[in-house]
Amino acid sequence: MALDRRRLLTISAAAAVAPSLGAMTASSARAQGTTIKIGVLNDQSGTYRDLSGPGSVQAVRQAISEFGNKGFNVEVVFADHQNKPDVGATVARQWIDRDGVDVIMDVPTSSVALAVAAICKEKNKVFINSGAGAAELTGSQCSPNTIHWTYDTWMLAKSTGGAMVKAGGDSWFFITADYAFGHALERDTGNFVKAQNGKVLGQVRTPFPGTTDFSSYLLQAQQSRAKVIGLANAGADTINCVKQAAEFGVARRGVKLAGLLIFITDVHSLGLQTAQGLNLTETFYWDLNDKTRALTNRIGAMPGNIKPTMVHAGCYSGALHYLKAVADMGVAAAKASGMAAVERMKAMPTSDDAFGEGSIRADGRKLHPAYLFEVKSPSESKGPWDYYKQVGTTPANEAFRPLAEGGCALIRT
Repeated sequence: MALDRRRLLTISAAAAVAPSLGAMTASSARAQGTTIKIGVLNDQSGTYRDLSGPGSVQAVRQAISEFGNKGFNVEVVFADHQNKPDVGATVARQWIDRDGVDVIMDVPTSSVALAVAAICKEKNKVFINSGAGAAELTGSQCSPNTIHWTYDTWMLAKSTGGAMVKAGGDSWFFITADYAFGHALERDTGNFVKAQNGKVLGQVRTPFPGTTDFSSYLLQAQQSRAKVIGLANAGADTINCVKQAAEFGVARRGVKLAGLLIFITDVHSLGLQTAQGLNLTETFYWDLNDKTRALTNRIGAMPGNIKPTMVHAGCYSGALHYLKAVADMGVAAAKASGMAAVERMKAMPTSDDAFGEGSIRADGRKLHPAYLFEVKSPSESKGPWDYYKQVGTTPANEAFRPLAEGGCALIRT
């Protein structure tokens, strides 16, 4: 039986990094002891390829380049988890047990991220998540080995969901991807809607991955007479929902679409004619300020000629801060204990061109501002990838769930 492309990517990426133990000399063994291995685990060919995928690998390599030579080597390996927890867990174990990977990064798809977080805790390695959104990573399933870097469902719900309720969108129906991320985003947004005296009129769960036709789900949403249809999904699922909603004339019927997790690559795929007017939240936008523009130029052309997403920015930022911590504590100590490396990262303030100044809380939550954007109309855009206008900012100390409310066992009440 021929292997499909996604399976081949996983096998070839893992095989490419396997050391030839039989041929290892004393000098190469010593080199392994002074080498930090970063594993980028994500969706290389599916629904999250553009927002994560090869671009995350490129962003990590940019961080390594900027970090420079500090007396130790840094290698990058990558693999495709196919958005399947069992595949992600298998790759993570192989990387750690056989290939000497010290830190696993990115890991979109919350169900995969939660599985990888458990393995990194068991093996005492570092897990820096950029691509997944489930707030449980710093809540009920927090770990001393995990840092949740870029965004989460609580932040998205507060910024986008809360703003739409205040603007009059006080009745909601959710179209939800049926996995941990979608459930968490629906739950957190629903809680903000209800807290402001709004109503959740219903929800429908869509199989993930594999759903491309959302027409029946959009019909159910319209029949609920909700003022807002909340899209608790991401990537190609969100793109297909927005496109099909436009075909059905949802906006003409006075119903608003809330893209609860939309990336700039999604807006690019949709086009401004279709996406204009959407409200969305991101923690990074390539054209936000001089530093984000400079970082985008340094990263350079990405696969597919796209601009960096906030997931790519999180991979860059997380890798850079991790390497600073390794330099501070020493390679041997960092390799010996992922928990100790995470503790050192938490003790050090963060600073980079992607997110500016920031910090990491005791529960592993990376703190930085969140920005509410509105997608420009075609007439407002002044050039390629000029897609957003900023309409609000949530400061770092307010953007994420309060420490005491997460239920993280690392926090003593």
